Formats: sequence, C-alpha cells, structure tokens
Amino acid sequence: MRGDVVYRTVVRCFAGVFALLGLRIRVHGEHHLPTTGGAVLAINHTSYLDFALVGYAARERGRLVRFMSKASVFELPVVGWLMRSMRHVPVDRHSGASAFRQARRALGGGELMGVFPEATISRSFRIKRLKPGAAALAQAADVPLVPCILWGGHRVATVDRRPSLRRGVAVTVLVGDPIVPTPEDSSVTLTARLRTAMERLLDEAVDSYPDQPRDDADLWWVPADRGGTAPDVATGDALDREALRRIGAPTD
Repeated sequence: MRGDVVYRTVVRCFAGVFALLGLRIRVHGEHHLPTTGGAVLAINHTSYLDFALVGYAARERGRLVRFMSKASVFELPVVGWLMRSMRHVPVDRHSGASAFRQARRALGGGELMGVFPEATISRSFRIKRLKPGAAALAQAADVPLVPCILWGGHRVATVDRRPSLRRGVAVTVLVGDPIVPTPEDSSVTLTARLRTAMERLLDEAVDSYPDQPRDDADLWWVPADRGGTAPDVATGDALDREALRRIGAPTD
C-alpha cells in the first residue's frame, strides 16, 4: 500500500534524525507487541517525539502503528497529507464517534492503534487522568490493551520549552504486559487497571533511567516527587487546563 511505503519512509527518516541527535534509545518489553493482529497501545504523553518513538519501537516487531490524533493536524500542509497517507485516524471533538468507528475497523483488520489516553502532554511528566477511550476501544474490538511508557523524549522537545539539540540524551521505551479485557470489565475498571500498569511502568522507567541532571537548572525534567523542579501533578493539571482554555478547547 502507498500508505505503508510512505510510513516506512517516515520511520526511516526519524531513525536518521534520532541517530543525528545521538539519542540512546533503549526499548524493553517489545515482545509484548503482537507481530500479527490488532491491539490498542495506550501511551503516556510527555513530548512531541512520542509518536515517532513508539513507531521506532514497533518497527522491531515489523509493525506500523496507526495513531488517533486531533483533526486539526490533518489540515496542515504536507503534515496532513503524510498523516492521511499513513492512515492515522483524525479525531474531531465534535464527532468522536466517527473516529471510534474508524479505529475499531482498523483494529478488526489487524492494525495496531496508538492512543494517548491523557490526551495532552503532561506538564508534571507523571500520569494524568486517563480518558476511557483507549479501554472502550479495546473492549469494542475485543483486542488487548498494551501499556507503553516513554521517558526521556521530553528532554528533547516538550511543551513550554524550546527544543534541545543536545546530543546523547537517553530515551527509554517500556512496553508492558497486555491487558486483556474481560466480560466483567467496564471501561472505568479497565481504565483503572491501565492506569495502575502505566504508573508502575513509569516508575520503572524513571528508576532505571541512566542519565542524571547536570546541575540544579537541569532538574526541570525530573518529576517533583523525585526531587525535580517539574510541576507537581496538581499544578501540572492546572497549567494544562489553563493552556486548553487559552485555545478554546474543552478542559474536562
């Protein structure tokens, strides 16, 4: 398919960019990504590189990830063409049911769907409140829900900060055990199970991260509960809501 040719070319381009930046990308648990069949990848969101990092990790399993992304991205010149060619799914907050149906069809066709259940980048770098869409999608399509945690990409490019071209930044990608929905699960209980898994993986990623801040000014990327100067969760949530209000987006 043309989309796969475009997608694989984009993945190779990002791999080249990561090599130029000297990113030390460490992927663990990639065996949890199925080599065939559908699954929903539920990913934490800390940086603008998260889409590319998940795609980079999935290539080790010979898979491409179709992401659910806000519809406005598809309206951008060049980027919109690429998103459509790679068969990502546009999400319009006014007609989310259409995106849900499209994603469910893709899962039924054996695709991997990438979802950021926090919706926006976490300014605290901890797990924010999760929206139930990822869990509901896995239930509706009867596919596993796979928690994925990224750590380190926020040091390169994240919200409210200028991108950094510092070479050699470590990036960790952890893929957790698939969560299989049961008949007893509701989207609420399944989302709670997902949150527990994501928080455990995030703690593992932070604990095993090989880099340390260079000085006090470099503590910005370390979570507040780990002695860093990143906003605590409550402050981060307040900053997120204020940013959404400024652009007229819903804050719930």
